[in-house]
Amino acid sequence: MKAAPTLICIPDISGFTQFMSDMDFELTSRVIPSLLNNIIYSNEIELKVSEIEGDAVLFFRQGELPPLDKLVEQCRYFYTEFYKQMNTLRKKHSDKNGAYKIPEMLGLKIILHYGQEIGVVPVGKRIKLMGEDVIVAHRLLKNNVPIDEYILISDQLISEYDSISNDDFDWASLKESSIKIKHMGDVGFKYINLKPLTE
Repeated sequence: MKAAPTLICIPDISGFTQFMSDMDFELTSRVIPSLLNNIIYSNEIELKVSEIEGDAVLFFRQGELPPLDKLVEQCRYFYTEFYKQMNTLRKKHSDKNGAYKIPEMLGLKIILHYGQEIGVVPVGKRIKLMGEDVIVAHRLLKNNVPIDEYILISDQLISEYDSISNDDFDWASLKESSIKIKHMGDVGFKYINLKPLTE
């Protein structure tokens, strides 16, 4: 295993647990895989899939980072295509009890992080990412952000670009926050609400 600088991107379906609990299995078994596939096929910046984690896709990219505007546009595309697919599924399964609630119950948040030393390890036919920053990226999913749908960009990733500001986003304002991770200390990040893109 050789560690290398790596971009981590995790689009995560919010509302997943409640949806799985409230809806019947036949509906959830069609909707969730379709949405995860939609996320994978909406990838336009050569991200690679490491794992599908139930309600999330763990993407990574080693080597040169994409330009910030391309990364932001990719996140927008994940989100808008996700909503198009939810509305398609709502209509397709309109005969199923509760299908009309699909766009109300589910949403998308996207975590972006960067690590200098992340290893890519083959495990069977799968690829496993290894390293402290993989833990950080997953821990960032459990944050204090007061909204359900957003892009979260770690300060570690932001530091790889010349700057990042509201000028890079034309639909909402960046907010700042941080979380404390055991054994790792404070991890800062910025986040921006995605919801205005569908309003």
